[in-house]
Amino acid sequence: MSTSTNMKTATRLQGVHHVAYRCKDAKETVEWYEKHLHMDFVLAISENQVPSTQEPDPYMHVFLDAGNGNILAFFELPTQPDMSRDLNTPAWVQHLALKVESIEELLLAKDHLNKNNIDVIGPVDHTIFTSIYFFDPNGHRIELAANTDTPEINQRLNDIKWDMLNEWSITKKAPSHGQWLHEN
Repeated sequence: MSTSTNMKTATRLQGVHHVAYRCKDAKETVEWYEKHLHMDFVLAISENQVPSTQEPDPYMHVFLDAGNGNILAFFELPTQPDMSRDLNTPAWVQHLALKVESIEELLLAKDHLNKNNIDVIGPVDHTIFTSIYFFDPNGHRIELAANTDTPEINQRLNDIKWDMLNEWSITKKAPSHGQWLHEN
């Protein structure tokens, strides 16, 4: 049986239930996301042992509404070593990108963050979306992005995606198939 046949008979995903990150302080994290990104605090779960492994490891697990049924969650783990990040990966790579409605909303968010002494990079025009970047109190890089794509651009990108991926797989150099995205 081919992979494509297997996928048609397999359970179909319905979306992301939640994405979980570690935090230094659950209360500080909830308050920061409420204040700066206007997320609602929806749930807290705390245990003294890990339900899946039964290991003793007390934690606080908090859940925030990121909009449209998307949940952002954090774990505070007081008995574990201080949190760090993957030191072999540049800081700009690992990030959480959240969607905003428009460029105007993006600029309002940047203004709000700046007024609260949060350093913001951008806006950065990626042609298909425009973004700003900043860090939460845990050191996680956050991106806010406003789509600026068109059906024509999306179709052109869809038409070249496999050629680009296949070329990258062989050469490990950026293919030029999408260079037109950066031309004015």
